[in-house]
Parts: sequence; structure tokens; C-alpha cells
Amino acid sequence: MDGIMNKDRVFAEKLTTITPFRFNEKVARVFDDMLVRSVPLYGEVLKQQARITRQYYQHGTQIFDLGCSHGNLGMLLLDCFGDVGFKMIAVDSAEPMIQRFKKRMAVHDNHGCIDLACACIENIVISNASVVVINLTLQFLNRQKRDCLIQSAFNGLCKGGILLLTEKTVHPDSQMNALEQEYYYQFKRENGYTDLEISQKRDALERVLVPETVIEHENRIQKAGFDSFNVWLKWFNFTSMIAVKK
Repeated sequence: MDGIMNKDRVFAEKLTTITPFRFNEKVARVFDDMLVRSVPLYGEVLKQQARITRQYYQHGTQIFDLGCSHGNLGMLLLDCFGDVGFKMIAVDSAEPMIQRFKKRMAVHDNHGCIDLACACIENIVISNASVVVINLTLQFLNRQKRDCLIQSAFNGLCKGGILLLTEKTVHPDSQMNALEQEYYYQFKRENGYTDLEISQKRDALERVLVPETVIEHENRIQKAGFDSFNVWLKWFNFTSMIAVKK
């Protein structure tokens, strides 16, 4: 994340009609502020993912960042790898995000190792990969596409490769799910969001962002063929996972 963040006021005013959430220019302009105030431990997740990626990256292979948005992980990887070369394919379906990623790379000392693609992540051919990262993105696909994408990630990973996945999740127990949801709303209030903003964004995301349980994610990952699975960070209804192809 670079410089001063523009304040997220996308849902600050009362809207007569709530349209489905889209990653448009308006959202892209305030996305860093939105992430910091809406995703618990976001910075910590990316910092550790960059370190894990550096550890598992195999020379001559590729990193895939699927749903890269405007490049926060990519910027961290450039710093984490330093003078050590790596190859990454960064994909996002939102053109405003890709354009912002390009601008950030243009002022970075070493950006030739990241190739950007504006495309639907489910259409990307994953091959010769040692690391596949999917952050807060799988949840926007329908379930059949989720299955196919995780299978594609497994098929495209080389031996010893890893999948890093972070998702908003739900708890199968209704009482626990309500508790997680309330603590999340409290997190947003503490970060300056009003109840109106919380309510209107929730309505905009309904049927757009459809979360699953951790068990559903684990079952999908194991069905794809991954040998090891672990939840390495969980904050109520936000979960970061790692899976290894041995």
C-alpha cells in the first residue's frame, strides 16, 4: 500500500437503490482504505504470504496471483525477493485495478518479473507454478467454478508447490456464525464505518460474495488432490489457509 489512502465513502450516503457490488473505478480509488478498515489483519496476512511465497518459490517456475487487485502482494514480493529474480502472473478481471497495478510497477525499481493480465481468473491456464495465491476472490465465483479453479491450481502446480487461500468464511453453527458476524461488524464500527455503510455494503454484496465454511474449503482442496492442508490464521469469519502438493 502506497502513500496517503483515499477515504472509503462508497456507501456513506443513503442510496435509493442498492446495486450489486462491483470493483469499478470508484471502488479502486479507495480500495486500500476499504481493505484496511474491512479486512481484519489484512497487512499481516500479506506480509506472511510474501514470506511463505519466498520460501516455497522454485527457480524457473511461476507464481500466480489470482484476483491480484491493484498489486499489494506483488509490491511486497518485489521487496521480499530483492535482487533474486522471480516470475509472477498477476490476474484480475477489473480493469481499474490492473491500471493501478501498472502505475505502481512503473515507479518500482524492479518490475519486469510481474506480468499483468486483465481476465477472469477461471479462464487462466495455470502451469509450471510453485505458488498459487487466491485472496478474497474465490468467494465471488459460483461453486462449480470454485471447484474447477482449485483443481486447475493443483494440476498446474509442480511437486512441492503450494496454494495460499484467504477467504471470508461462515461457521456451520448458527450461534457461532452470529457471534463471528457481530464481532466483524464491531471491527468495522471501530474503524469508522457507520451502521448505514455496513448495512448498504452488506446488501450490495448479497448474492455477489457467497462465503463457505472452512470444512467446505478443506474438502474441495483435498478432493483436488492436495496432500496437506492447514489454517494458519483465523480471525472470526476471515480465514487464511495453505495447501501443499507433495
